[in-house]
Amino acid sequence: MLKIIDGGAESNPGGAATGESRSPIDEIVREGARQMLEAALRAEVAAYVERFASEVDEDGRKLVVRNGYHNERQVLTAAGAVTVTVPRVNDRRVDPESGERQRFSSAILPAWARKPPQVSEVLPLLYLHGLSTGDFGPALEQFLGSGAGLSAASITRLTGQWQDESEAFAARDLSGTDYVYL
Repeated sequence: MLKIIDGGAESNPGGAATGESRSPIDEIVREGARQMLEAALRAEVAAYVERFASEVDEDGRKLVVRNGYHNERQVLTAAGAVTVTVPRVNDRRVDPESGERQRFSSAILPAWARKPPQVSEVLPLLYLHGLSTGDFGPALEQFLGSGAGLSAASITRLTGQWQDESEAFAARDLSGTDYVYL
């Protein structure tokens, strides 16, 4: 069984009460990750806007332009939780077949993304190794500097999904499949 040991304020000077590490090196790494992520997002948006710079409406105005920034959001990275500000794009182009407006979607940080897939992939492993639902948040705080929004209720919901997937896997029909060996 894994156990989280909180060293208290004396072992983590300047640390937050949530257990988040505030060592100078961690802060430097997080700030560097934030700056690099924001620079990559700005470059991605600039390339998108430039690609469609020649498209204009009947009044001569560009159809794809920058439009400020979205609200700040926290994203989990290998460096911990990083608060980023994502540039916004106003894309007024319309798809001729469907009649729907075109939308910019970042390949670096999709609109729905709050954590990398690696975090989601490790959760079932932690559960299988006996980590209780209430211990996921504190365990991830030690590694990522944030509980990743994983309350005991959300882990219980995920556990139900994993059990349903396991039951569906075990009940699948194998009669049409030939195996050389098991």
